[in-house]
This record gives sequence, C-alpha cells and structure tokens, in this order.
Amino acid sequence: MGMRAAIVVGATGLTGTSLVEQLCENDEYISVTVIARRALAFTHPKLEVKIRNFDTLEEKDIEFAHELYCCLGTTMKKAGSREEFEKVDFEYPLTIASLAKNRGIPHMLVITAMGANESSPFYYNRVKGKLEHDLMELGLQRLSIIRPSLLVGDREEFRFGEKAGEKALKLVKPLLVGPLKRSRAIEASQVAKAMIIIALYGNKQSVTIYPSQELAKLDFPVMQDDDVSREPLFNWNKYSANDEEDKVNREVIINRDKYKIEETVVDKEVKFQRREDK
Repeated sequence: MGMRAAIVVGATGLTGTSLVEQLCENDEYISVTVIARRALAFTHPKLEVKIRNFDTLEEKDIEFAHELYCCLGTTMKKAGSREEFEKVDFEYPLTIASLAKNRGIPHMLVITAMGANESSPFYYNRVKGKLEHDLMELGLQRLSIIRPSLLVGDREEFRFGEKAGEKALKLVKPLLVGPLKRSRAIEASQVAKAMIIIALYGNKQSVTIYPSQELAKLDFPVMQDDDVSREPLFNWNKYSANDEEDKVNREVIINRDKYKIEETVVDKEVKFQRREDK
C-alpha cells in the first residue's frame, strides 16, 4: 500500500464525486481530504470532510498533501450572475492554488474545459482560459490542466442543457472521427480515473495540458514486477492523437520560453491497457 495523501475541492459535483470514491479505493492513497461547503453522502475510513466557507478559506484550512485535485465548477444558471460564476470557476480555484503552494503541495490537477482560451469569443471559455493563465503565472511546482469535452454521467441535479447535449452527442458519435473525435462526450468517471493516473504516472514537467481525447484513452498500467519504480513510466506523446487538428494549441496559453515541455522516458517493463471507445 502507498502512502499518498490527496485534497479534493469540488467533490460534490459529477467528476468530483467519482474522483473521491476512486481515490478512497486506490491503494496508493491512505488519506483523502475533501474541502466542501456541504457534507458528502459518501463515507470511507480514509475520507475526512472539512466544511468550509470558500470566501474565508485560510492557509490553516489546507494541510500538506501530495496532490490537490480541483473539480470546482458551476453554470451561469446556477450561479445567477457573471460575478458569482467567476467566483466559483476562477477566484476560488486560484485562491486555493495559492494557499496550496504556500503549504508546499507539489502538484495541482485542475479541470477547465476543452475550449479554454483567454481570447475565445465565448465567455465560459474565456474564464477557463484566464484561470489556466493565472495558475501558470502562480509558479506551481507542477500543474496538470484537464480539458474534458462534455461530461456525462448521473448527476444529483438535472441540467436540461447538458442532458440535451449529451443525447445529441450520442446520436452523432459515429460521425465524430478524425479531428472531430476530440468533441466526443466523456464519462466523468473516466476523467476522474485519468486524473489519478496522471497524478501517479504522468509527466513531471511544470505544466501539462491533457485534452479530452487523451483523457479518454488513459488506463492504469499493468505492472510486470512489484518492484517497478513509479516514476514517469510512459511516453504521453504515444497516446496523443496524431491528427494535426487534435494537437493542443498552446500558443495562446503558454509562454514556451517559461514552461519547458520535456519528453518522458518509457520503461519497457510496463505494459499499458488502452481503453477502447464505447
């Protein structure tokens, strides 16, 4: 059994709920702390839930952990105004990241959006793009940006727009091939699993962006020997789409001179399962 500790914010949402459950069942983690504004229905011996007001979070509210998983997010309808939307989707994640940095947490994984871009004509994507930019400027030791497409799964709350979009994408899924494959909806449980895989085996570089089509392919490695090192074990470029259109556009978001992208070394003793599209 491992000795890792994780902190999760946004644990009551679709992806966050699945993430907490998977972390608690993962042998690498002995402690999972959730910082939330309300209690969780899920309980587990490894799990501790801290009820906090995110407007008054302090450094003492965040203890050391190996990973900080941020799944915070809302909708304009639920938020009620742009000000409240930005508070949840921009201000809270940035504040929490700053507190985590002061606490020495080495790795933050944050969910943004497939179209995140500061220059996007769409307000939602602009906010997500600005969050990515400001998190990078914060100078975290390691930042993994998760960009899923439309998330599907069983929510506690009904969202008409997302349900309609989910049904539409299911109908056109057979047509989404090649460059369009990145637009396929993705199960929230798969995104949660991919985040854990990234935390345990992903790139160690300062900033990495993971597009939806890459998240959909990730699965836990099959270890040949129990003593295989859990350092970066595979080449992420191998699992990236080859289509030119599928490549992540980092020009808007990343200063290439500041954030160096390095290749990972492949350990030939480890074989990986590839998750087939459903």
